[in-house]
Amino acid sequence: MSVIALIGDVHANLPALEAVLTHAQSQDAQVIWNIGDFVGYGAFPDEVVSRLRDLDAVSILGNYDRKVLRVVKKQTKWKDKKSAEKMLAFVWAYEHLSPANRDYLKSLPEEWLLEWEGWTVMLTHGSPASREEHLSPETPVERLRELGNLTAAEIVVHGHSHIPYARKVDQTWWINTGSVGRPDDGDPRACYAILRLAPREISVNHFRLEYDLEAAVEGIRRNRLPESFALMLINGRPLDTVQKKAGIDHGDE
Repeated sequence: MSVIALIGDVHANLPALEAVLTHAQSQDAQVIWNIGDFVGYGAFPDEVVSRLRDLDAVSILGNYDRKVLRVVKKQTKWKDKKSAEKMLAFVWAYEHLSPANRDYLKSLPEEWLLEWEGWTVMLTHGSPASREEHLSPETPVERLRELGNLTAAEIVVHGHSHIPYARKVDQTWWINTGSVGRPDDGDPRACYAILRLAPREISVNHFRLEYDLEAAVEGIRRNRLPESFALMLINGRPLDTVQKKAGIDHGDE
């Protein structure tokens, strides 16, 4: 039987990633599958990419990673469509990635299809239809059935919505890893899953872990990033939500 750590949406939160990696080791995880969004909002983009590279994690590119890599060319076009804080997050992450780690991210596919223990597995960030589609426990069965028809995979591992779940629709398992570094469900603890696979056997367990939140927040403040980035981690909520609560004009998406 293979024991696989399913991670994603680390968003440059190194302390959260370290807590997850330590826990995954205690679960005897043999390999890491990462569905992307290494960077964004957190203070440790280069460290997160390097850490996962050093571990030979099987990784794909997330939608946020892609935007960070494109921000230099798209900055003029995007600045009229996105809030100043979101633009700052893109630019800061790009500027704090080493050239080698930028090249590494550029080399990653946006999805990965692999065979493991007799199962066909797809790693994708959003869904088989779009890197930015949010799938959650509330996604209608009909939609998951439609998406299942787009892939031969029996297991689809994804993220993007930052909401952990595991659902089986017809013959397809849908597993959202949850977010390691930037949960959106009001629980600030790091989230990931352990997948155990053997021929014709599957089990999935999600874990919520305490981590050194103070170190993650201090990194944001030390680098003089917006306080709303820290509030996202403290509250386990997305940027627009914490900005509205603080009475900040958050602009558009």
